[in-house]
Amino acid sequence: MESQAQQSQQLEQVQLPASPQKRPIALDIYAAIDQERRKVVVGQDEPFALMVVALLSQGHVLLEGVPGTAKTLMAKTLAYLVRAEFKRVQFTPDLLPSDIVGTNVFDLANSSFNLRKGPIFTNLLLGDEINRAPAKTQAAMLEAMEERQVTIDGVLHPLSPLFMVLATQNPVEFEGTYPLPEAQLDRFLFKITVDYPSRDAAIQVLRNYNAGFDARRLEDFGLRPLVNEQVVQQARAEIATVQVDDAILGYINAIAEESRRSPDLVLGGSPRASIALLLASKTWAAMQGRAYVVPDDVKFLVRPVYRHRVILKPEAEIEGLTADSAIQRILGRLEVPR
Repeated sequence: MESQAQQSQQLEQVQLPASPQKRPIALDIYAAIDQERRKVVVGQDEPFALMVVALLSQGHVLLEGVPGTAKTLMAKTLAYLVRAEFKRVQFTPDLLPSDIVGTNVFDLANSSFNLRKGPIFTNLLLGDEINRAPAKTQAAMLEAMEERQVTIDGVLHPLSPLFMVLATQNPVEFEGTYPLPEAQLDRFLFKITVDYPSRDAAIQVLRNYNAGFDARRLEDFGLRPLVNEQVVQQARAEIATVQVDDAILGYINAIAEESRRSPDLVLGGSPRASIALLLASKTWAAMQGRAYVVPDDVKFLVRPVYRHRVILKPEAEIEGLTADSAIQRILGRLEVPR
């Protein structure tokens, strides 16, 4: 596959290894989970697939969409299907860091301090409307998201290997919100846009609720837990062995460099963005049943990886340009390895 635009630096041709005989574990996990979640989550195929990519890539997700588009339902369903402990935090302006990570409480009976763990000690944490909390509270998530540990009164407490943050924010309501700083945004593997369902999907949702569906009781509608932590860890180990040709590595790096030269952007992709794109591409390749990455894997994932990491110039915003369209322009200027 070639782009019409030319790049001065030519990327060499990709050498694809032979497909393995054994089916990747990630393919089986994705196929089983995707089929099962359709019992309760109608439509939203791409957002849910990206959530599975993030889980297997040990990444975090920022879900952006108007209320009522199944963001919370998708998070609860994913946690249920992988037998993961699920907790939810409603972010508000008066929320304190200790409300998330926990605090040491003095026990008069024993004359000692005991740790009262916060909701961050879980597997899948849903941070609902994360941009409603002030910067100090948002910053309480940084260590947990990057190092999967929290420090309370100078003591390190490790988090679960499955620990994953699924944060939501409303794209149309800005009063009483605190924009996430770039350092916080950069901790998210993906920013997933959750749009309204299609007409057929919306009608099916109405049919489900008319038949008695209740999102608070997923187990009553035939949903079966299919995966556990051990299987997820096996899939992650297998994903680490997915092969990436040097031409693909060059393409990933070229995207970052071109974003930093883009006339539409104030801020382009950092090395961390390239690493995120690489790891996610390996996971998506395994979920497609391949032991190697192809350019289409990278092109499919570049928008959710980059859209929250780039900053548009004011004049580009005035022209009506979005982060996604700026990223598309960048891809159009690059030669795709064949």
